[in-house]
Amino acid sequence: MSPEVIITNLKKRYTGVSGTISALMPVQSRELNIGFVGRMLPGAVQAQAERPDHFTRLGLWSAIRTSRKRLPDGRRRIWHVRRNHEMLLGILLRDLFRCPIRLVFTSAAQHTHTWGPTWLVSRMDAVIATTPKAGSLVPNTRAVVHHGAALSRFTPPVDKSTAWETSKLPGRFGIGLFGRIRPTKGTDIFVDAMLEALPKYPNFTAIITGDCLPRDRAYKARLVAKIQAHGLTDRIIFLGDLKPEEIPHWYRRVLIAVASPRYEPFGITPLEAMACGCAVVASDTGAFSIIVEEGVTGHIVPTGDPVRLAEQVEALMQDPERALEMGQLGRKRVLEHFSVEKEAAGIRSVYESVWQSDQPARAQAATPQS
Repeated sequence: MSPEVIITNLKKRYTGVSGTISALMPVQSRELNIGFVGRMLPGAVQAQAERPDHFTRLGLWSAIRTSRKRLPDGRRRIWHVRRNHEMLLGILLRDLFRCPIRLVFTSAAQHTHTWGPTWLVSRMDAVIATTPKAGSLVPNTRAVVHHGAALSRFTPPVDKSTAWETSKLPGRFGIGLFGRIRPTKGTDIFVDAMLEALPKYPNFTAIITGDCLPRDRAYKARLVAKIQAHGLTDRIIFLGDLKPEEIPHWYRRVLIAVASPRYEPFGITPLEAMACGCAVVASDTGAFSIIVEEGVTGHIVPTGDPVRLAEQVEALMQDPERALEMGQLGRKRVLEHFSVEKEAAGIRSVYESVWQSDQPARAQAATPQS
């Protein structure tokens, strides 16, 4: 099997980008020959097990050697990159070492880029934007394709109303914040909202998941001290950096999921939470206002406002049955509009449009030589 598309994940830490790649690969490998370079991901393991004839894990040098020739039908092999250093690598391979490859980049950032990333993006053969705003900020945008949730992995529990019991934590219901612990993710905003809301609702406990990098440990320590000062150590609980396979279990357990970042390029956690039957309260950043249907699947609150966040979370805490209904509607919304299958189909369309430019070479390769 000769990979048609090489997907890169050249980052050691598991990030939101890693999660997106992981969700897509089992779906993409159903129709395409995929080569994967970088840190192994759960989705890569799944794709390798389910589609060994369509999925190959490659070392970097093996991927480079493979890319020195066109595909047998004359197409240039696509490298799908998602980070700045991966773009740079692709440019070097294509332009300096003359590898016959095409470069596709996914852009999620919703801010004006500095000159360096702007130049890198300008050298891509095609750009996939995750939102219209992201697409308006970069050149070469070929299509807008929203991220999707892996609905086979993120599933609701049999009974959401009793799912919290499996957590072995206090209360009857859970509220969860998923992601990294740092100021941009608004962990402090969530903590402040919970300090306001939890004393009024003893049946609820809040959890915070995610890694905390060394530079943010003092930030986390201040939050821990604040929680202790309010006497809520047993009801606002840091779970630490969960393994990817553990995350869906916690989405299933919580009734309400909160996403309170100050800035987010897209934001996959509300999608994963909705897929697991959670009502969602999210700040007005990233694609959250596109994902969450206000008053139907959850609520959108002003960014950086713990008071409004507490008010909207409390509205759901007051009425768990309403929160359960919102979670069911959230699952339906993800099924209809934000599945990973829809994302993969949109990406595949971009690949095909890129390969259209290789038609003359493909025709020449198919012509018998006299």
